[in-house]
Amino acid sequence: MPRVTTYTLRKGAADKTKTDAVVVGVVRTAKGLVPAPGGEGVANAYGRKLAPLLSTLGFTGAAYETAVVPTSGALASPLLVLVGLGDADAVTPSVVRRAAGVASRTLANAASVTLALPAGEPDLVRAVVEGYQLGGYTFATYKTAKPERPGEVVVLSDAARIDAVKTALATAQTVATATNLARDWVNTPAGDLTPPVFADQVVAEGKRRKSKVKVEVVAEKELEARGFGGIIGVGQGSDAPPRLVVMTYQPKNPVARIALVGKGITFDSGGLNVKPAAGMKTMKSDMGGAAAVVAATYAIAELGLPVAVTTYVPMAENMISGRSTRPGDVLTMYGGTTVEVLNPDAEGRLVLADALVLAGEKDPDLIVDVATLTGACVMALGDRVGGVLGNDDDLVAQVRAAGDRAGEAFWHLPISEEMPVKVRTYSQVADLMQHNVDTFGGALYAAAFLQEFVGGRRWAHLDIAGPSYNERGAWGHVPAGATGVSVGTLVELAADLA
Repeated sequence: MPRVTTYTLRKGAADKTKTDAVVVGVVRTAKGLVPAPGGEGVANAYGRKLAPLLSTLGFTGAAYETAVVPTSGALASPLLVLVGLGDADAVTPSVVRRAAGVASRTLANAASVTLALPAGEPDLVRAVVEGYQLGGYTFATYKTAKPERPGEVVVLSDAARIDAVKTALATAQTVATATNLARDWVNTPAGDLTPPVFADQVVAEGKRRKSKVKVEVVAEKELEARGFGGIIGVGQGSDAPPRLVVMTYQPKNPVARIALVGKGITFDSGGLNVKPAAGMKTMKSDMGGAAAVVAATYAIAELGLPVAVTTYVPMAENMISGRSTRPGDVLTMYGGTTVEVLNPDAEGRLVLADALVLAGEKDPDLIVDVATLTGACVMALGDRVGGVLGNDDDLVAQVRAAGDRAGEAFWHLPISEEMPVKVRTYSQVADLMQHNVDTFGGALYAAAFLQEFVGGRRWAHLDIAGPSYNERGAWGHVPAGATGVSVGTLVELAADLA
């Protein structure tokens, strides 16, 4: 049985706490390198020897730089891990979160760890715990040798007995666990996570948690009967039929009602606009939006936030067969709008359109959709920043602020005035044109297309095509592979509304 990690808040000094290793932050000041708040005991234990030690190690204090030092009895713990936090006046929860993530990977084999990073306030405690738990994530489902994680993680904080700090610890564990759940789903090979299997796993997760979230699964025959033309049109080329999952969390006396929508394309071959082979390597991750909204919904319910949430997850596999939607076909969306399909590889917006109309039927206060939608957004913002677009600047700003608190970066892109005109006028045979015929503004056009289906309600669209899957090395609290991006942002947004 793998070890189960427990997190414990404790008042105490870094030099007196005995675990396999102790993690201390180091900051740069005008007088040189010094331990960050939480590491004062280490400074006292080493005294004047600390500065020469850091110099000998070549340690500069740059953010996320690490050094591992045997303590030889100078501390109660046999191993000291130093992690740089950069300039002392620029230490934020985001910096601490990333540093904790780096430390977690550095100590992958330690059975017990003390984290003596800055943790004097609730937001810093949350950053430490989230960073350590997220940074140590590994996906080992298909590996015969399973990695071990620490059995005990002690978080040192002078505010350990304050209720708000205790709450921050619990919240951090809930959010990090939900983020890692989303990562697990995204990392799972597409052959093992078809739409029916994914839908069943969402149901099973709710039962395992004994969650207050109600889950309904709509299968292909009912989808056809109810006129979900986008979901059926995308999924009809696959032997694995599409699904629509609807999740409902209804607390007593909610202060707000939100709808979440997540793109659940479990594999994207490009359809009849088939992708090149290299472009399919990571297409198991095209359901990153779906994984995020499902995991966030369970986290919001577990935290007991007084916000009603209804989540809509259209799931389909975009495959090639004689039944696949062809370029030039016209689909009738849920609600009756007709759409000319110009590019079967721009399928995500089709399944989202159905779900957005359905989400609007309950007249929520706001709608947020999350999708690995466009390569154009990756070209614009790179692979660490997501795009956020919408019809309400205040909501967009609120989402960005929630992302900042969660350690997830989003940048506001506009839906420029010509894009809705293009969406409505480019097709000569249908109400709307699904895909931009121009080679520029792809992310803006896609958002303008989605906007046609929100019925004027307050709406924000998160395009996470870049940051949802990390094809390079781990950084900060973000591992290689699935990142679980936007889970934290959605939970923060719900908490803000509450």
